[in-house]
Amino acid sequence: MANRRAIVKRRKAVRNIKKITRTMQLIATARFQAAMNRATASRPYVNKLAELVADLARGAGEGGLTHPLLEDPEVERRSVLVVVTSNRGLAGGYNAHVLRAAIEHLDRKAEAGVATEVWMAGKKGASAFRFRRRAVERGFTELDDKPRFAEVEPLAGELMERFGGGRLDSVYAVYTRFFSASRQAPEVVRLLPIGREAVAGAAEERGERPQYEVRPSAPELLDRLLPATVRMRLYQAFLDAAVSEQIFRMTAMKAATEAADEMIGDLSRQYNRARQTQITLELLDIVGGANALA
Repeated sequence: MANRRAIVKRRKAVRNIKKITRTMQLIATARFQAAMNRATASRPYVNKLAELVADLARGAGEGGLTHPLLEDPEVERRSVLVVVTSNRGLAGGYNAHVLRAAIEHLDRKAEAGVATEVWMAGKKGASAFRFRRRAVERGFTELDDKPRFAEVEPLAGELMERFGGGRLDSVYAVYTRFFSASRQAPEVVRLLPIGREAVAGAAEERGERPQYEVRPSAPELLDRLLPATVRMRLYQAFLDAAVSEQIFRMTAMKAATEAADEMIGDLSRQYNRARQTQITLELLDIVGGANALA
């Protein structure tokens, strides 16, 4: 009987866990749709902004364009890596994939003699780096699954200020890029300097060369557009990370719910076998007693 009672308690506990995982799956599904709408709505603006910058830079004259945010440093010595993780767990391998990419990037930079500061977004990433005894210079926990541009803009502004002041030679970001509902992958992107190659590449990909008449001049416009490009690229990284997190959590909670169903089935079979065994023993006792009285 004690074994049967233990099985009943365990099955009840698994059923309660199943209710929790199922609820978390439904919540992640609802949040995924909202996060995907935000990420896909901003992407055309980011792409068009990059195209406009490329066209203006290409048509700035034969002498080319000079801007602090476009110039590659002669020697890279100081860098910042912005790592985007989550504040909450139960999201499968979401944080592990990002942190693995971040650590590989940091190791490569260390081998090249580049001192890299880590600016960590998310409690899970900060905890993982503390466990690995890796330094985190800055931490951000207020950027949740609904990042707002007003929250990301000061971060991008500070990075550009430090880069423009010569205190940084490069800025990178590592996050989980959202390609589709079935594909997400960790990605390391260089935010600063933007690089002439990236600008030229964006123009070449389009294949066409539109002619603009601009007021004010192209350099003056780029003074506004280049910082806006950096801000939007960083904001897009946070948006992609938010929708990817919900997809990973959806998948993890669905797998946990299915595993709970299987465990409940196994425990039910164990309970039935134990009950049948107990009934058989009781019948044997009754038959034995009846034979003894006969």
